[in-house]
Amino acid sequence: MITARAFATRHYAVFGLARTGLSVVAALRAAGATVTVWDDDAKKRAAIEDVQVHVADLNSADLSAFDGIIVSPGVPLNTHPLAARAAAAGVPVLGDIELFAQARAELPPHKVVGITGTNGKSTTTALIHHILAHADVPATMGGNIGLPILSQDALPEGGVYVLELSSFQIDLTQGLACDVAILTNITPDHLDRYDGMAGYAASKERLFDMQAEDAAAIFMSDDDYTAAIAKGRGGVPVSFDDVLGEGVSLVNGAAYVDGELLGYQADWPSLAGPHNAQNAVAAIAATRVLGLGAAAIKAGLETYPGLAHRMERVAEINGVLYVNDSKATNPTSTAPALAAYPAIHWIVGGKRKTDELDACLPYLGHVRAAYVIGEAETVYAHLLGTHIPVIRAGTVERATQLAAGAAKPGEVVLLSPACASYDQFRDFEQRGDVFKGAVQELGKA
Repeated sequence: MITARAFATRHYAVFGLARTGLSVVAALRAAGATVTVWDDDAKKRAAIEDVQVHVADLNSADLSAFDGIIVSPGVPLNTHPLAARAAAAGVPVLGDIELFAQARAELPPHKVVGITGTNGKSTTTALIHHILAHADVPATMGGNIGLPILSQDALPEGGVYVLELSSFQIDLTQGLACDVAILTNITPDHLDRYDGMAGYAASKERLFDMQAEDAAAIFMSDDDYTAAIAKGRGGVPVSFDDVLGEGVSLVNGAAYVDGELLGYQADWPSLAGPHNAQNAVAAIAATRVLGLGAAAIKAGLETYPGLAHRMERVAEINGVLYVNDSKATNPTSTAPALAAYPAIHWIVGGKRKTDELDACLPYLGHVRAAYVIGEAETVYAHLLGTHIPVIRAGTVERATQLAAGAAKPGEVVLLSPACASYDQFRDFEQRGDVFKGAVQELGKA
């Protein structure tokens, strides 16, 4: 695990004992820190096996006794009383990424790439990590993807930590100076946690505030908020209408680095669609900054296996392709998947974040029919019914069966819900797994 001698003399509180919280407890205890924990779930409290870890209700405890309070990014600090109580006690509220930042001084010399944005950050993170690892560069990924960063082994000298960072994680971080920071885009999301879009964008911008002046900053979209952040830092946001940025471009499906042909998007089977063009350019730009040559980058792009639940090719049955895009939890994230295929049977719905599907509307010409599910079923049936055929399917399983019965060879059955999953599932991973299970049942028929 990753830890630091600097933690040894401190007393930390850890609020929340899910996977990340447990990784924090283990890292702090390994460093010799005093640790007090709490989770509102009694079963999680009872699972703590280290007898030297103190258990106390942090909802009512005197917080001034602690040097820091580590919370899960899922704790809504804009409304949770813990934040105000910690501020009154003069105690910082931190996340595991901040502890990693504090531990960096004791790690072998390395670099950190941080990726944030509303959409595309998971694929960009996984792609950068894959290109590095395929080129035999010691690398690991963490943050909002994979294993908690503190539970991973420290990399040897020359290693690269590739971190996907949500706005919530950035809010809990003060000292992460990324050698390369990437902003993919900013579109409406998580507005229940922020003071409008301006507050949400400001949270993303803090990733760049923490960088050194000579660090690399990459802005991968020309949306208004990303463009404003880039302009304020002397950067140029990428536009996908023509050439895509200084040194790196992707024009008509051909990728160029400093004017020389790198390869073709058609040769990157897990990176189809215009949104993946953006992700690829971000990865190319970042790995160039890290010193990789064109041949290594090209090989990484061609061998990238794709990200589970993000335009994941599940199976092809009787000429119909089944694609799991369960990670698309808002309309802006779904739109690129709709753009990527010309003939789609679209499974959409869940716990909606908005009452509109505006980002998806330009691509409805690709949709043969929509199969609406979950809490959003009635609202989305109304929104889409004037544009395309709509079938009210209710569940992922039934939607998959109905879509399979209607789809013709050459068409795609696409789960891309444009919604959160919490109305029917634990998380988007479970929703995607249910879809994959339903597809497997089709293959048995």
